[in-house]
Amino acid sequence: MHLFYVDESGSVADPSQQYFVLAGVAVFERKTHWVEQDLNAIAKRFNPTTPHDIELHGSPMRSGREGWKAHPLPDRLAAIKDALQSGVASHHPKGVRLFGAVVKKSALPGADPVVHAFEQITSRFDMYLRRLYAKHNDPQRGIMVFDKSSTEQRIQTLARDFKYTGHTWGTTQNYAEVPLFLDSRASRLIQLADLVAYALFRHYEHGDGSFFDVIKDCFDAEGGVNHGLYVRQ
Repeated sequence: MHLFYVDESGSVADPSQQYFVLAGVAVFERKTHWVEQDLNAIAKRFNPTTPHDIELHGSPMRSGREGWKAHPLPDRLAAIKDALQSGVASHHPKGVRLFGAVVKKSALPGADPVVHAFEQITSRFDMYLRRLYAKHNDPQRGIMVFDKSSTEQRIQTLARDFKYTGHTWGTTQNYAEVPLFLDSRASRLIQLADLVAYALFRHYEHGDGSFFDVIKDCFDAEGGVNHGLYVRQ
């Protein structure tokens, strides 16, 4: 089973922001424990006694919100980069790979960037699983896991429609269940998805590639073709 943890960055409703990002971390089920341990080690830098009280979220860490201002900015920025390195890059490509959809809102006049981005990452992860079966006879299925702060009913409806009615390129065929929703406070992997989405947002919205550079080679690819990262601008 491949667990696909997904989160977003950027606001569709905020006119001051140009981009909306939806990104996910696909982790083979036997890898989740080890990725979590790597992220726990980073959280311990800021709270050695109860590291699970520390949430690794990109925007608050960089800006100093939600208690992060108590820690020096260089330490916070280093923690974001180290989390992306230890949680993603060090496990890629065996066990962990990324998918992302970056949408410039002005490029889709009259359309919903959330629906467009969701269609992209949903179909791309499904095609990855299809490729595993076709080329490696690997029948593993997948499950999408979202932060429970996401719009659950809307996402469930989209996932069902893509499975039974279809999306632009057909129907999804390799999901074991409808998307699941977790509290990000209880899931390091959801937090990692947040960091990936934030890295993409900083790169495209602000021209800051310091986080993106850590993970730029970790998106799903084969034969020199990048399948995992979609950019519409």
